[in-house]
Amino acid sequence: MILINVKFTVRPEYAEEWLPRVEGFTRATRAEPGNVFFEWSQSVEDPNQFVLLEAFKDSEAGEKHVNSEHFRAAMAWMPEVIASTPQIINAEIPDEDWGPMGELSPRES
Repeated sequence: MILINVKFTVRPEYAEEWLPRVEGFTRATRAEPGNVFFEWSQSVEDPNQFVLLEAFKDSEAGEKHVNSEHFRAAMAWMPEVIASTPQIINAEIPDEDWGPMGELSPRES
């Protein structure tokens, strides 16, 4: 699985608009056959920072994603909205999806 984490810092005037702006991009990416997950979070410390956690089943699926029309469309409008170059972690890992955390489980009732 290809695991990608991207930190986006947006211009303050666009922080409230960010999630609605990426909604179409998010839906289209989640519909890709090789997408495992594509999830956004907003920082509790910096309201202008958003983190994208995404995964694709393999490098072929990741390549199809970055060559998709919706990816190109997002890359076309994002430079006007971001405040700095996004930071990224991109790694190939042996997992296929989320797994249970071994160190923590809910108490039994």
